[in-house]
Amino acid sequence: MSNKHHNNKDPETTGHSWDGIEEFNNPLPRWWLWVFYLCIIWGIGYSIAYPAWPMLTKATPGILGFSTRADVAKEIAAVDAENAAINAQLASADLTQISANAELNGYAKNAGGAVFRTWCAQCHGSGAAGAKGYPNLLDNDWLWGGDIEAIHTTIKHGIRNTEDEDARFSQMPAFGEILEPAEIEQVVNYVMSLSGDAQDPSQVAAGATVFADNCAACHAEDGTGDRTQGAPNLTDAIWLFGGDYATLTETVTNSRYGVMPSWQTRLSDAEIAAVAAYVHQLGGGEATPE
Repeated sequence: MSNKHHNNKDPETTGHSWDGIEEFNNPLPRWWLWVFYLCIIWGIGYSIAYPAWPMLTKATPGILGFSTRADVAKEIAAVDAENAAINAQLASADLTQISANAELNGYAKNAGGAVFRTWCAQCHGSGAAGAKGYPNLLDNDWLWGGDIEAIHTTIKHGIRNTEDEDARFSQMPAFGEILEPAEIEQVVNYVMSLSGDAQDPSQVAAGATVFADNCAACHAEDGTGDRTQGAPNLTDAIWLFGGDYATLTETVTNSRYGVMPSWQTRLSDAEIAAVAAYVHQLGGGEATPE
């Protein structure tokens, strides 16, 4: 740029003028222009040869047919082919004997860990410690059983879903529609007393009667629960939704209805067996009953 009072050594101007300021006519270096033109030619060639321009549902494919998705699919297929034999062995294995086979057990733990982190960690946490409403898989408190076969069944069919006829199913009534508020207060205090201190100890005796009449059929007379019904143990101070007075009152009044999907349509038999073995060895797995 220049004003009108330039000397004779200055380059010629373009003839453009803004408020008395003129523009020098300084062409770009020729080497830069050639590089720029080559980049344009290269870009056109790339757009013709490779996927490049996005459209509504896909990108232009390119005449070479290159696809990163296809490359990844080939890599996955190659890995699957390499693991086909051990996956077949895992899918047909007696679940209780997996741990006795060092090679199969090591593979199951590694593959199961990968499945867990991909599909299960969103609810149960990356470390499997669970969250409010999602069970901790590290302890030995199991709603439906903690041996490897019970865990396998739970994973395969899920809980209270509508997609699998064999899903584990139980339903706690909403006692707000059955009991009077005073009775709910009584039974909540009784349940609290089973694993700690009641908020109002004077309500415990009456709550025991309410519990025996309405809750013992599922949770057992002593409150230790029933795994065949998915009825939790109320005596161990382990709570899925919380064990304080307000939370228990909410649970008794409106009930809870957690849902776990069926994984047999999403995972292979080998993957289900692998993740069952992985969960079983996290710390709370139980021996299979004889």
